[in-house]
Amino acid sequence: MSSAKAKVWRAIVACRTALLGAHVETGDCCGVTRPVDHSCRNRHCPQCQTRAKEQWLAKRRQELLPVPYFHRVFTLPHALHALIGQCPRVIYELLFGAASATLTEFAANPRWLGGKLAFSLILHTGKQDLGRPVPVHALVAGGALSPEGEGKSPKRGFLFPVRALSPVFRGKFLAALSEARGSGRPLVAELADEKVWRALRQQWLAHDWVVYAKQPLGGPEQVLEYLGRYTHRVAISNERLVGMDETTVCFRVRGTPGKRVLSVPAEEFIERFLLHVLPSGFQRIRHCGLLAPAAKTTKLALARQAWSVPEADPVITATVEDFLQRVGRAEWARCPHCHEGRFVPTAAIPPASHLKRDSHATDRV
Repeated sequence: MSSAKAKVWRAIVACRTALLGAHVETGDCCGVTRPVDHSCRNRHCPQCQTRAKEQWLAKRRQELLPVPYFHRVFTLPHALHALIGQCPRVIYELLFGAASATLTEFAANPRWLGGKLAFSLILHTGKQDLGRPVPVHALVAGGALSPEGEGKSPKRGFLFPVRALSPVFRGKFLAALSEARGSGRPLVAELADEKVWRALRQQWLAHDWVVYAKQPLGGPEQVLEYLGRYTHRVAISNERLVGMDETTVCFRVRGTPGKRVLSVPAEEFIERFLLHVLPSGFQRIRHCGLLAPAAKTTKLALARQAWSVPEADPVITATVEDFLQRVGRAEWARCPHCHEGRFVPTAAIPPASHLKRDSHATDRV
């Protein structure tokens, strides 16, 4: 197990247990007390990302433009999965770069839009059975800002033809992989052999590289809600876990032939889960084009001006953020006994590791 996977494993096992400590909350009206276990807040933990997701969605809603939004999915073929397992950081970076460059190139072409897009890319590393397809989801505004500051709309009723996107995406990824191989980046040793590289490249070219297009059913809000499932969850949510015993884990999967319950050995379940641990410090959400962090404020202001949209009200933005800070604890903080008071922290319970260390120190004294 790598150090990154070991860190995630320890965090999830310790989450909401005595290992992380707790605190005591007391009702300010009736005096009832309750202990509250601390969470690990690891981004791979199924229990710790709901508030982070809601905050992310609120910020994205402030950036929406008055244009149709499109959902595109860029997927690597199965033949590359072994390479992903050996050097995930490099492959993920190349995947983001190829998807971004493909969308940017099509948007800049006057045949399609002739301007700069606003889009976000989200890496999703697993499927329902915790296997390893590696798609990047793209939320793309159906319009572009021209160099002259004009808003451009799709000319044919759709954004870009997916059959044209697929070969361009494949070409950009393989070109970037070839460049990384020649620059000495940390790839597998086998790729250094020219014959092996040519054979693998021919194998990858023989496969279809899927760029999937899905029209948003109800507008950008619904697409955001859909993508929110992937922004702050890597492998599986607790709701899908059906049961377990000493040897087996059972969880729900959706797909062909419909919904079913899958039972796998415990060791295999852990192995599948850890396949989706991201490299340390890796950012799985990227904002590109008009939403790139370097000049997002200026570019979004120009885009709103081009489409005659007023600036986002900073007071409303602050209110939404404050609300999201409160909403996660609003019901939890209300006392269920008297229904009038609220729970407030009154005492700290140190982590179990601290208690154990303190007891050892006392023994030595």
